[in-house]
Amino acid sequence: MRTNPTTSPPGASTIEEKNTGRIYRIIGPVLDVTFPPGKLPYIYNALVVQSRDTDDKQINVTCEVQQLLGNNRVRAVAMSAMDGLMRGMEVIDTGAPLSVPVGGATLGRFFNVLGEPVDNLGPVDSSATFPIHRSAPTFIELDRKLSIFETGIKVVDLLAPYRRGGKIGLFGGGGWSR
Repeated sequence: MRTNPTTSPPGASTIEEKNTGRIYRIIGPVLDVTFPPGKLPYIYNALVVQSRDTDDKQINVTCEVQQLLGNNRVRAVAMSAMDGLMRGMEVIDTGAPLSVPVGGATLGRFFNVLGEPVDNLGPVDSSATFPIHRSAPTFIELDRKLSIFETGIKVVDLLAPYRRGGKIGLFGGGGWSR
């Protein structure tokens, strides 16, 4: 099996080394970041900007590397509000991809893309985390037991039932609910 040389190898968390860069350009939620020669982060690595803005308010923005641009620059997409970011601010490569908590403690909870709970029920008691980008499970690892995921929408459950265990996207137009 071929591995992608631009993604982090498993267990590549090296925050102690503090690979730092500087914001070169900001266009909407997209940041271009310059790093020292030979210190480019891997694609899908999390980048963190922790600083203070001109009003002395704390800035804490997490980004994800999406593209290697050349000339020691990467393009990253912000995963949170970018208020107060300016060119020249320091960016830290975490050395690992974004990870979210998994396991029984996460059932019934709501999280943002960074794996932080947003349901005001306190922190999650889960020590296990998985990166948000990972390979699909092998066929042998899949559950062979066929069960249907009940959406609670009678028409969907009858005409287009969903199988439990897969990824589902159900979209509807505005004004169609009752």
